[in-house]
Amino acid sequence: MSTVLLRREIKAHWKLVLIFTIVLSIYGGMIISMFDPKLGESLKMMEQSMSQLFAAFGMSDAGTSLIELIANYLYGFLFVVFPMIFSLILSSMVMVRYIDHGSMAYLLSTPTTRTKIAGTQAAVLLIGVFFLVGYVTVFCSICSGILFPKELDLPKFFLLNVGLLCLHIFLSGIAFFCSCVWNETRKAVGVSAGLCILFVLIQMVAQVGEKFEVLRYITPLTLFNVDGFTAGESIALWQAGILLIFGVLFYAAGIVSFRKRDLPL
Repeated sequence: MSTVLLRREIKAHWKLVLIFTIVLSIYGGMIISMFDPKLGESLKMMEQSMSQLFAAFGMSDAGTSLIELIANYLYGFLFVVFPMIFSLILSSMVMVRYIDHGSMAYLLSTPTTRTKIAGTQAAVLLIGVFFLVGYVTVFCSICSGILFPKELDLPKFFLLNVGLLCLHIFLSGIAFFCSCVWNETRKAVGVSAGLCILFVLIQMVAQVGEKFEVLRYITPLTLFNVDGFTAGESIALWQAGILLIFGVLFYAAGIVSFRKRDLPL
């Protein structure tokens, strides 16, 4: 890993991280502030009137506890999609953009090897993912503690975020791999974004009703078992582990592909 390149990339992309932390803070704070047992009936009425829409976005059940509300309203869709978009943007910035614009020749002219360059750029992306997940973990914990002291089940919430981290390592791994394989930004982003969006859409359709439930078995997002984490089921950790393993494999495959391929320099 090149520490010089790592520092330069972090300095270049901190504004992108800041934008997404602000967005996640707004949604996180807004959803947590909605927790009120008195509003439970109102939310259920809304869910019943727009049941398919709520189900598609993973919000079919607000639950009776704060952890259930947060899990269903934030981790069912919002905290999946926004960090996913972040990974798609940043992965293209740290890899394929350099190839597409011809700037990779400058990086390769330094004594740094291809493996170190790709490994450093992978580290930049992973640091961004770790930061966002770590941030929402701390932010939501503090926000819940201030607004509703002792209401949040912290052990379950921590494990839920471990699962979220594994999911985003998987999704960012796909984005990084595509950025290492293609020479043009539009192709790399098109394939990675297309796959990720397809995963989300399949999951949304699968959640609408029993008729489409079989579709949940063809999207990897099913392995992020939100209900399993809130229920304290150990299988949820095993499923998240599968996402983590495949995510690491995608990163490794991307680095190997970049090291061996011919580049249009």
